[in-house]
Amino acid sequence: MKVVVIGGTGLIGSKLVTKRASVVIDVSNSPSFADDDVMEFFRTSTTNILKAEAEAGVTHHVALSVVGTERLQESGYFRAKQAQEELIKDSGIPYSIVHATRFFEFVKSIAAAATEGDTVRPAPVKIQPICSDDVAAAVGRTAVGTPVNGVVEVAGPDTFRLDELIRKGLAAKNDPRTVVTDPHAPYFGADLKEDTLVPGPDARIGGTRFSDWLAQQQG
Repeated sequence: MKVVVIGGTGLIGSKLVTKRASVVIDVSNSPSFADDDVMEFFRTSTTNILKAEAEAGVTHHVALSVVGTERLQESGYFRAKQAQEELIKDSGIPYSIVHATRFFEFVKSIAAAATEGDTVRPAPVKIQPICSDDVAAAVGRTAVGTPVNGVVEVAGPDTFRLDELIRKGLAAKNDPRTVVTDPHAPYFGADLKEDTLVPGPDARIGGTRFSDWLAQQQG
């Protein structure tokens, strides 16, 4: 069967192509994160993809989304991801939505978003990050399985506090910025509660630890 990966040149898509998944998998992401732009991207691209799938008789649509999307609706990006998910659910095409926690590779961008001058101000909330290789493997397994017509959560093996995770990431890169814990710090425009960024008890757990991944990056 034909392999179709939408967003195949990105971080997850490039890994998925090598997994030889045989259904339509959408791991695309908006080139702009401005509120209106990201909403337009996900609404337009998802609508077009689903229309083409319906015409082609596709029997399983798999999309990658984010753990906590429904709890982060103060953020324009996550409102757009929620809109994408609603379009998929209403399409009539059998589907599986994979909710992943934050990738190890995104710790740098999370720190950048929380930086003011030489200070990084993250909230001390729980986070259970995952390696992108493990996300790609989970999406691939989901794609060749039976559509769940719902959400599958995947996460890494270890839970950190967000401020602790950023400290570890910056220290590994000898980054001189100071991390100051701020209980009121927003996350990409959204307020956080203790468990906003972590999955439920039934999440599938990847095998790669953050400490091992950091060591590989330094090797």
